[in-house]
Amino acid sequence: MKERIYLISLGCAKNLVDSEHMLGILNQRGYSVVSDLEEADLAIVNTCGFIQSAAEEAIETILRVAEKKAAGYLKNLVVAGCLVQRYGLKLRKHIPEVDAWLGPGEIAKIADIADSVTRGQGQEAPIHLGRPLFLADHRTPRLYGTPFYSGYLKIAEGCSHRCSFCTIPSLRGPYRSRKIDSLVMETESMVEGGVKEINLIAQDTTMYGRDLGEGYGLEDLLEEMLRVKHISWIRLLYCHPQGVTDRLLDLLDGDNAVCPYLDVPFQHVNREILRRMGREPARQDPRQLVERIKTRTRNVSLRTTLMVGFPGETQEIFQELCDFVSQGYFDHVGAFVYSPEKGTMAARMKDKVEADVARERLDILMRIQADISLKKNREMIGNVIPVLNEGVHPETDLLLRGRSQRMAPDVDSHVIMNAGEGPIGDIVQVRVTDAHEYDLIGEILQVLLL
Repeated sequence: MKERIYLISLGCAKNLVDSEHMLGILNQRGYSVVSDLEEADLAIVNTCGFIQSAAEEAIETILRVAEKKAAGYLKNLVVAGCLVQRYGLKLRKHIPEVDAWLGPGEIAKIADIADSVTRGQGQEAPIHLGRPLFLADHRTPRLYGTPFYSGYLKIAEGCSHRCSFCTIPSLRGPYRSRKIDSLVMETESMVEGGVKEINLIAQDTTMYGRDLGEGYGLEDLLEEMLRVKHISWIRLLYCHPQGVTDRLLDLLDGDNAVCPYLDVPFQHVNREILRRMGREPARQDPRQLVERIKTRTRNVSLRTTLMVGFPGETQEIFQELCDFVSQGYFDHVGAFVYSPEKGTMAARMKDKVEADVARERLDILMRIQADISLKKNREMIGNVIPVLNEGVHPETDLLLRGRSQRMAPDVDSHVIMNAGEGPIGDIVQVRVTDAHEYDLIGEILQVLLL
């Protein structure tokens, strides 16, 4: 009888898909998956190491799990992911409780590694590292960690951009796209399994297919996916500003199955800061792109990620960013303070911004967006919108919670439903009756048959 596995997945949705593949590979080998750490024989922590705060969270998690091992609840502990790729042998030296380490390019070996550590061979914990070139496809086993009605489809791995602040290319390797046929087959499998919402992810989804040659592109992939029967929602995440084409916007305009939603991480609006970041717009600046999106027939919900405190950001430059956000372009904003990561070009730049100044700027920016969000939400009162019913609100037994096409999982707001009923995982018609800064309040009118 194989051991019982408990896996903790840290970081972004792309890392979650890696975790799902590891669980699928282990399950195929005969390991069982449990939902309680104290019931497991082997724990796996799949880490993020993108920025310092993520690395600190990962180390805290590893140490917490190591305490369970020391207390006898676990036999073995394996650590995977970007943290391992970034820090390698240093980790083994400082955390001897871990039985094996593997980088993101070694996912396919997870069952062999688990077999080795559970046999207890008594050797020094091995570190499995190599150039990260692993690329899953529709044949790679996968156990979903998302609800049955929503899932992520990772269309590519790695990154070939050279943003001055980012460690991802060194951690994940060069950009490499999956084949369209493979992605369509996985889409069909997801829909047959009851998935209503498919979220396309990659380090940059708009770069999809450029490494495969002519006839491959995000637009080509979307057109093929839209031929899949009974597909409900397709959502685009992580769209680099330079890759948002008119053809892509035509697809958002032309098919209701493509959510009117774009996640475009601008990072900043000031041209000099963008140049320093290695993200200088080639064809148009962020304002021009937003205007091009907003002039479309369909009202596209925009999410962006912004960075404050990047080297060289003066108060005047920060005010330019505030003015940009104040225009009310964005329905959702994620903002963070710049983190100088060792080994990046940005970490060597001068004109650093003091940490307390950067944190104050972050608060100012998010207060601006909160006011905009409240105004936008109040304008929704009285509208009837389709909502994916996610079931009982985790903070109450009385209300249901869901998301509209304009809300991505895990990162955006919700629709709280205080009247009516509908099956979990179904798309329901909801009349918006009230609004808060981030969440909408509404009542279910009927279940939609899509």
